[in-house]
Amino acid sequence: MKVIAQLGAALLAGVGSVLSWLAASATVTVAPVLDGEPETTSVVYNAPLLTLSLLLATAAGVLTVLGVARLRRRPPATGDHRL
Repeated sequence: MKVIAQLGAALLAGVGSVLSWLAASATVTVAPVLDGEPETTSVVYNAPLLTLSLLLATAAGVLTVLGVARLRRRPPATGDHRL
């Protein structure tokens, strides 16, 4: 049951990371440098949302590795004396 909760938390952290990453950018209009030139657009990023995205991605990775390791770990068979 712990493994399912751990992998579920990893999935939620991954989804949160993607959503934070997508929300971190915004398009703004930039005034022309010279008269008669067209306006251009630029992308600006929100640093706190990018930081949150990276932290959530890290948490998702750590939780995934721990969950998979817990799934693969098996209790030793009785009578197995190999090293």
